[in-house]
Amino acid sequence: MSGRTGAARYALRAASLTTALVAWQLLTSLDVDLWLRFSQFPTVADVARAFGERLGGDNYWTDLTDSLTRILTGFLLAAVLGIATGVAVARSRLAEDLLGPVLEVVRPIPAIALVPVAILLFPSNEQGIVFITCTAAFFPVLVSTRHAVRALTPVWEEAVRTMGGGRGRILATVVLPGALPGIFGGLSVGIGVSWICVISAEMISGQYGVGYRTWQDYTVVDYPGVFVGMVTIGVLGWLTSTAVELLGRRLTRWLPRTSYVPGGARARTPRAASPAGAVSEGVSPTARTAAHGNGNGKEARDEHLV
Repeated sequence: MSGRTGAARYALRAASLTTALVAWQLLTSLDVDLWLRFSQFPTVADVARAFGERLGGDNYWTDLTDSLTRILTGFLLAAVLGIATGVAVARSRLAEDLLGPVLEVVRPIPAIALVPVAILLFPSNEQGIVFITCTAAFFPVLVSTRHAVRALTPVWEEAVRTMGGGRGRILATVVLPGALPGIFGGLSVGIGVSWICVISAEMISGQYGVGYRTWQDYTVVDYPGVFVGMVTIGVLGWLTSTAVELLGRRLTRWLPRTSYVPGGARARTPRAASPAGAVSEGVSPTARTAAHGNGNGKEARDEHLV
């Protein structure tokens, strides 16, 4: 991407956000009521004024810290448990038979519906909110990991076995690296769902947090404060989702990347490397040449294994 193209894209994004804010200010300041009652909304200026007042107080930063602590704790637990369970279910028939039925029955239940269960199970609201957040992110990570592992081609695994690798090496050099794109897809979905559920849980049973404060502002008819909470939730969700996406790109740098080229020109895609270099060692130059020169993908892989 050239510097001019990058600058144009950022300018377009800034213009899009500015247009939305200007439209919001005009519709609310002019009290427009065309089916949608914008006269009930606070203006952008009102929200900005309330935001400045909140930034100067201690309660806002306390709520921010509590919500971030809950979301990060629950999400990290969900990531570890979801990836481990997904790999186990995808790789082991015993694990699938033991865990599959229970997981499939629990999975359709909305995480926010587990608030009564969390209240009964855990001695404190804090632990219950973390449990709900973890449950919300667990199933997207689990399902994405399971599908990503099952979609892996068996050629790489057979190659590692041929070279004397055991289950641990297969898991470390083939399964996990090959499934990373799918895993991070589930993590991206999971972090968004976690924010939805942690805010809802804070509204129901929390004592501090962005969701709790937003609900309190609504009960006292402080609508600018409600929008301050909404904007805060949106910015936090965007930052955490971006962090997950950047981490995923960094850990999957071996994947081919297609760069956008304006004007309909074909984008150049670098050659993909094998997962973690699982089969790059010990392959003869003759086999490597035959694999790259053959147009048939299956025959190329077979020749690669010889």
